[in-house]
Amino acid sequence: MMLKELREKVYEANMDLPRHGLVVFTWGNASELDPDSGLFVIKPSGVDYDKLTPENLVVCDLEGKVVEGDLNPSSDTPTHAALYRGWGERGVRGVVHTHSSWAVSWAQAGRDVPAYGTTHADYFYGPIPCMRGLTEAEIEEAYELNTGKVILEGFERRGIDPVAVPAALVRNHGPFTWGKDAADAVYHAVVLEEVCKMATRTEALDRDVEPAPQYLQDKHYLRKHGPNAYYGQK
Repeated sequence: MMLKELREKVYEANMDLPRHGLVVFTWGNASELDPDSGLFVIKPSGVDYDKLTPENLVVCDLEGKVVEGDLNPSSDTPTHAALYRGWGERGVRGVVHTHSSWAVSWAQAGRDVPAYGTTHADYFYGPIPCMRGLTEAEIEEAYELNTGKVILEGFERRGIDPVAVPAALVRNHGPFTWGKDAADAVYHAVVLEEVCKMATRTEALDRDVEPAPQYLQDKHYLRKHGPNAYYGQK
């Protein structure tokens, strides 16, 4: 993919974050990886959305080093790079990080988001996991890089497929989502926020609520994502 085209795609993905009410001020970023070149485009750090252009986005390599651009990349660039290194071959080509309030609330509580209903099950196969908090040493050493490592470590330790569960919460921090491109990662960020909102309200109505039956979760996830999926149009 030409970098000009990739810049346009990542610009639109970043602009979709405030459009969907997922960011306040500059509290978010989106990126997309070009697997052929091994480069990804990401939002510059601290730039207001009304000043963002495709041209002032930053191009980085898979180590998170700037290869093109006059501005500093997002401070979360090492996290994005770690996820691309870990899961790029699994088809993860877009990453989004926000501080959307409902998802952050679950992250601050340090809780997985249970699959209480079919809306959740349509997009995430099982609970949305909350990763452990980083240690003081990890924060001092390389905070953003270690954030990515904690996500990768948590999915591996718990045997979670990042394609089937394209989202994670990092304890005391917030949500990360991913997908086949930046637009897909934004889509999952929007769904994650709604699912977190629904789960919060569900628990407020019934403190003893249980997750939806597994057979119902399976039906809803597999009819959209399974080998015999039939949801939508061909």
